Amino acid sequence: MNSVVKNPALALADVWQRDFPLQPEPYAAVGAPVDLSQHEVIELMQALADQGVLARIGATVRPNTAGASTLAAMAVPDDRLNDVAALVNGHAAVNHNYQRDHEINLWFVVTAANRGDVIWTLNDIVRETGLEVLDLPLERAYHIDLGFNLAGNRKPTKTCSPSIAAHEVDRDDRSLLAALEDGLDFVQRPYAEVAGRLGWSEDDVLSRLNSLIECGVVTRFGCILRHRRLGYRANAMAVWDVPDDRVDAIAGKLAARDEVTLCYRRSRRLPVWPFNLFAMVHGQARETVTGQIAEAAHATGLDNYPSSVLFSTRCFKQSAARMAPLMKGAA
Repeated sequence: MNSVVKNPALALADVWQRDFPLQPEPYAAVGAPVDLSQHEVIELMQALADQGVLARIGATVRPNTAGASTLAAMAVPDDRLNDVAALVNGHAAVNHNYQRDHEINLWFVVTAANRGDVIWTLNDIVRETGLEVLDLPLERAYHIDLGFNLAGNRKPTKTCSPSIAAHEVDRDDRSLLAALEDGLDFVQRPYAEVAGRLGWSEDDVLSRLNSLIECGVVTRFGCILRHRRLGYRANAMAVWDVPDDRVDAIAGKLAARDEVTLCYRRSRRLPVWPFNLFAMVHGQARETVTGQIAEAAHATGLDNYPSSVLFSTRCFKQSAARMAPLMKGAA
C-alpha cells in the first residue's frame, strides 16, 4: 500500500487513524509535524471526504457499552436479494449490510439505543420480508479496531483485554457519542462545534471524550476510512465452532494476529448456525486472505474445529451507528 499513501491526504489520514488530537485546534496539531498549516490539513481531509474515502473523523465504540447491537443474517432467494437488501437498508438502526457468498447470504449490523429497539428492528424486517432473521448477539469482543495498516510501517493497536474498566455510561456519554456519529466538522475548532450543539463547554467535550477513550468504551478515535475505496475488496468473515471452554484461550491468540481486524464471540443458532467464534480479515486479493486465514487457523489450533469462510461480494450499506432511540413505525 505504499503507492497509495503517496497521496498526501491519505498519508495524513493513515497516520491519524487512531489517537486523533484531543485539543481545541486538532487540525493544527495534525499538520505541525509535517509542516502543514491548519487550513491545508482541513482542505486535505475535506478532499478525502468528498472522494468517499474518509467516512468521518470519529469514534469506534465498543459494542453494547453505550447502546445495543447485534449481527443479523438472512437466507434470501437470489431473485429477491436486491429488494430485501433495500428494505433492510431502510431501517435507521441498520448501519452495515453486506452480501456474503454463503447460503445465508445477507449480513447486517443493527445498532440502537437499547436491546428493545434492536429486537423491534429485527421483528419489523421479518414482518416486511416474510423471511427468518438470525439474531447473533455479541457475547465477548476480543479485538475491535478496523484501522488499516496502509503504509506498512505500523501495526494496528490490539484491544484484547478481557473487560473494560468499570464505567457506567450515562446520558451525557450517550449524548456526546450521538453528537459524534457523523464525525468532527472540518473547521478550526471542531470540538467547540460539538459543544455548541450539546450546550456544553469545549473543555467538557474534550474531558468526557478522553474519559470514554481511557476506559475503553471508545476503542479508537480517529480517521475512519472506507476500506473498499482503498482496494480492500477481498474481505472475509471466518467462523469456527469452538467448544465453549476453549474459545477464550484460542480467541486471544487469534485476535493478536496482525491480519485480524475484528475478533469476537457470538451466540450460536442451532441447527442453522453452529459457529461461535468470528474473525474478519480484510485484504486486496482473495487468495492472500484465504492463505492468511488458513495460516492463522493452523497457528492457533482452529484447524481442528468445523469452520466456514464467507467473503463479502457486495456492500449494500455502510454508515455510522446511530445511538438515538428509534421512532417506532418510521424506519
